[in-house]
Amino acid sequence: MVDWHRFYPIKTMFFKVFELPLPSFNLNGMTSKRAFEIAFVGLRPGTHTFTYKVEEEFFRDRGVDFTNPQVQITLHLEKNTGFLQLLFEIGGCLDISCDRCGNALTMDLWDEFKTIVKLVDDPEQMNQQEDDPDVLYISRTESHLNVENWLYEFTLLSIPMQRMCSPEKMGGPQCNQDVLQKLKEMEDRMLEQTKNNIWKDLDKFKPDQQTDN
Repeated sequence: MVDWHRFYPIKTMFFKVFELPLPSFNLNGMTSKRAFEIAFVGLRPGTHTFTYKVEEEFFRDRGVDFTNPQVQITLHLEKNTGFLQLLFEIGGCLDISCDRCGNALTMDLWDEFKTIVKLVDDPEQMNQQEDDPDVLYISRTESHLNVENWLYEFTLLSIPMQRMCSPEKMGGPQCNQDVLQKLKEMEDRMLEQTKNNIWKDLDKFKPDQQTDN
């Protein structure tokens, strides 16, 4: 008869490996693709958390229009039978040109994105037929998931569409005063021109003057 108690310490050690906190990744200067790969096949069912620090080196040669990125990304990966649910939480800041005055502007980032990864037999065909951009199909034989493109795309999508100071800070010392002055002069000229055009249009409705016979 097998004495299973002899194997109990080995079993305990096995589970403790996966109960250790998952590591954080500083991707500044990392060029290895393994830095972005998650070996999900070895994870137990449930939620697992990964954190990534994304800085200047990560965006090099990608043609971005910002500098000094200090981005923290937390990924919550929920492993289920046949599919993975991913939640990316984006935080941090970066420097970008103000749309109004052109000066460098530090913008805070905060956003979150959800993605579903399904394990199927024919992922290529399923991806061609899928209309939802937040759903990805991979082969059932896959053991690793590469998140590099998601880290890049979701950082870009986290940048606000309107890249300007908040109203209460607009015109402050961080702004280009010369540009703001020129913009104000242009706005004043456009406003004056609009007023003149309105008066010209009103003149068309004045009654014609009739001379006495």
